Amino acid sequence: MKISERESRMLAEVFTEVQARFADFTDLAHGWEHVYRVYHLSLRIAEQEHADSFMVGMAALLHDLGRTTRDPTRPHAERSVILATELLARYDLPYDTEQAIHHAILAHTYRRGITPETLEARVLYDADRLDSLGASGLMRWAMTMKNKKWSEWKSYHPDDPFAALRAPDEQHYLLDRFFTKLLALPDVMTTATGRVMAERRLAFLRLFLQELQQELVEGGYSQAEYSLSVFDA
Repeated sequence: MKISERESRMLAEVFTEVQARFADFTDLAHGWEHVYRVYHLSLRIAEQEHADSFMVGMAALLHDLGRTTRDPTRPHAERSVILATELLARYDLPYDTEQAIHHAILAHTYRRGITPETLEARVLYDADRLDSLGASGLMRWAMTMKNKKWSEWKSYHPDDPFAALRAPDEQHYLLDRFFTKLLALPDVMTTATGRVMAERRLAFLRLFLQELQQELVEGGYSQAEYSLSVFDA
């Protein structure tokens, strides 16, 4: 759905405001670069799926804003809605529009257990997950590791790196995140456009794992040879 001149101006103003609020944010995996990518991914998917681009774009810009504040009693999506309400008050949006933006923000995170009920919410849901796949996803996966207590972690299981004969354990092995979440993301996409984009990005992650397997074998981990089928297409 085409964005009006007024809506384009509002998006530009909120874009600038959100970018400024993330200026000193230190979590690179969820910082402004992530928000920027999700914003443009959302608009791309919205165009293909004929969703309301204004609502999608606004929800995408605001979906992680709550991460810039601290409140252990509220999940970040709820904090994002609170901040979104304050920020959008100046624009006097129609009630239904603002509620649709709030729903998309709340439903973007799987931890909340809220099903994305609208097309706009599904678009944001898919865009946010797409940024966990492909080269961007691989970069973000590496970024999230900086806060780990390394004495409690290993890069991968020494006897079964690719979880071929054991249950994946992402609480102790960094590589297991691929098997507990990343490789399954295309299955949870909610739009046709999102699924197509996810499959292409998934192919890249599989190539990464195949290369890693080869390097582990060359590096003495002969037990990695039997694990290829775990992540092969």
